[in-house]
Amino acid sequence: QVQLVESGGGLVQPGGSLRLSCAPSRSDFSINAMGWYRQAPGKQRSLVAGITRGGSLNYADSVKGRFTISRDSAKNTVYLQMNSLKLEDTAVYYCNADLARGGYSRPYWGQGTQVTVSS
Repeated sequence: QVQLVESGGGLVQPGGSLRLSCAPSRSDFSINAMGWYRQAPGKQRSLVAGITRGGSLNYADSVKGRFTISRDSAKNTVYLQMNSLKLEDTAVYYCNADLARGGYSRPYWGQGTQVTVSS
């Protein structure tokens, strides 16, 4: 069984930076497309940034110019670099990835990591 493992959340002051990481728990699974989502209390989960297998990127308007999604194929890891963080970026962040192995793929969710922006 494979899981998506997230790391990198925490507490940061407004204007600060954090980098989130997401990777499969087994190296025999590769990442096709992946997206980072977030969910704040009382709100629906929404897409923050996505990257396709071919490297195409998309971002929510609220994070454009501040967040960067990237992938390191050698490490089989996708990152979300978050700069100029704002109070409204506070949420639980989830990665969602289409993991492939042996010609078969399906989507998985990470366990979520808390990002709190507070002074």
